[in-house]
Amino acid sequence: MTEKLPGNSDGDDYGMIRRLKPVKILLPVLIGLGVVLWFILKDVNLDSLKEITFTWESAFWLFVAILFVLIRTFGYMARIRSITGNNISWLQSLRIILLWEFTSAITPSTVGGTAFAVIFLNKEGISAGKSASAILLTSFLDELYFIIMFPLLLILIDWKSIFITSFQSAGTEIMNNLVVVAFIGYAIILAWVLFVGYGLFIRPQAIKKSLIFIVRIPFLRKWHNSAVKAGDDIVNASDELKDQSFSFWWSASFYTFISWTARYLTVNAILLAFFKVSDHLLIFARQLVLWIMMIVSPTPGGAGFAELILGRYISDLIPVDQVHAQGISIAMALIWRVISYYPFLLAGIIILPAWVSSKFIHKRTGK
Repeated sequence: MTEKLPGNSDGDDYGMIRRLKPVKILLPVLIGLGVVLWFILKDVNLDSLKEITFTWESAFWLFVAILFVLIRTFGYMARIRSITGNNISWLQSLRIILLWEFTSAITPSTVGGTAFAVIFLNKEGISAGKSASAILLTSFLDELYFIIMFPLLLILIDWKSIFITSFQSAGTEIMNNLVVVAFIGYAIILAWVLFVGYGLFIRPQAIKKSLIFIVRIPFLRKWHNSAVKAGDDIVNASDELKDQSFSFWWSASFYTFISWTARYLTVNAILLAFFKVSDHLLIFARQLVLWIMMIVSPTPGGAGFAELILGRYISDLIPVDQVHAQGISIAMALIWRVISYYPFLLAGIIILPAWVSSKFIHKRTGK
């Protein structure tokens, strides 16, 4: 049974944080490495890896890939500071983002770390209402990036090349499946953006009433309290955003664009570390589709799913013959996760215990 702090309003938050158990940290690592190992045993010719040579140029581009991860993190930090009116320090914003990335890495993509992010922000000194408003807005801006970039890339690139590799024949089942999954994911994101956008900028009370009405359905009644809270968050966020200046929206949008673009360019840099790749826009576009599809992944942080899809998805963009491409692409996918995913798991393992002790245990005992 989850422990609560008796007589303390922090009890629910503490109980939620306590759900971040060690097994949840180990699970995505085991899933991700398990999928890579399965691929190696099943499909990969180990002689293929001899095609990968490490040079000083490789070191440079791997440094650029790491730099993109740092830019992505900095962008998130700058955005959360901007949205909260710079009422948190850079160190606080770093803790919040690292913990947020950590919880996203150990929870299913359909859940993400958003609910935890509200707690992280609140415990760093931002009121509960403003914390919920800030996280709701960041989530809205993140999804808006997808909504805008996806159709733009479909216009700039032949859409078939985004969904199918040149190692497969056009019209095959895999392309049809990827198209369906990607557009279902896009439809879910678009519906969410329209719903929240209408609530934030047009009629927040109408959205709140709609949520409460929906959970009157018998099998949805157990989510009544959550629906009320979500409605209140939208109303509060709408009130917070009414009088914001142009500079507020510009900075929040700019940092969102920088963060997500740097996230996707990481794979481009990794491929450049070992090969002379040229079609960078297509590499970028396929990653966008990958992340859209990851919203339906049931595994923590998309573990296993991400390695599986990216490994298959970039194989034809690596300038080697088809025999070696599969093994090399799996190796590239593993490097990508080592650079952009596992560091946040490690950061969370290091930061979370001390943070929980500081914000809950010591606070409760007065130490």
